[in-house]
Amino acid sequence: MAIGILALQGSFNEHMAALRRIGVTGVEIRKPEQLRSVKGLIIPGGESTTMAKLAEYHNLFPALRDFVRTGKPVWGTCAGLIFLADRATGQKAGGQELIGGLNCLVHRNYFGSQIQSFEAEIAVPEVAATEGGPPRFRGVFIRAPGILQVGPEVQVLAKLNATAAKSSSKVSCFQEEDGGSGEEEEEEEVVVAVKQGNLLATAFHPELTADVRWHTYFLRMVKETREDEIDISSSSSQQPAKYYDLPIFQ
Repeated sequence: MAIGILALQGSFNEHMAALRRIGVTGVEIRKPEQLRSVKGLIIPGGESTTMAKLAEYHNLFPALRDFVRTGKPVWGTCAGLIFLADRATGQKAGGQELIGGLNCLVHRNYFGSQIQSFEAEIAVPEVAATEGGPPRFRGVFIRAPGILQVGPEVQVLAKLNATAAKSSSKVSCFQEEDGGSGEEEEEEEVVVAVKQGNLLATAFHPELTADVRWHTYFLRMVKETREDEIDISSSSSQQPAKYYDLPIFQ
């Protein structure tokens, strides 16, 4: 079984190493025709705007949308989550093209800038139930997105206490330019991992840890996808490109 990894930019080498640790062949994907040879696809973390520009340059978006629509499993981590979302906010000027398919609203830089990256323990009951191991996972959040809204068909796999995460980072991502109001924030939770049909998405980077349970969870999704269930009748190549001209995150 071969799993494709979009290898335009970002942590594709780390995903490749994680797949090797569980005995799975990873294939670097840089051209549309390479998608035909893989059973599943991982879209890694990285700089989503740069990845989008490279994917557009290589004419990958129509093929990526087709891959999603066929029902083959796709897993997006961090920037990959942004790619798979139907709706995104906090984009850079001019927005960026998205693949779509995941019925959710994602904030591109929910937790702030690069210096506000952090690690946090998150409860992962679904992954622990199917893959074993402890009930919590050490999530690595690097300039991470957050999932603000999910559709009724989306299964939430993990949430994070966003208030605690922000306070543990060097600067609060919601701090006002004048230093903030000083008022105590109410605790809030943000969704950081979801599953919808053949799509899996995490706001954090499992590939940067020694815990491969998210990779084996995705592999289970691939193995459970039957070829006769894959719908190849519809093609997203006829769909217009999705661009989002949204406010720049400050």
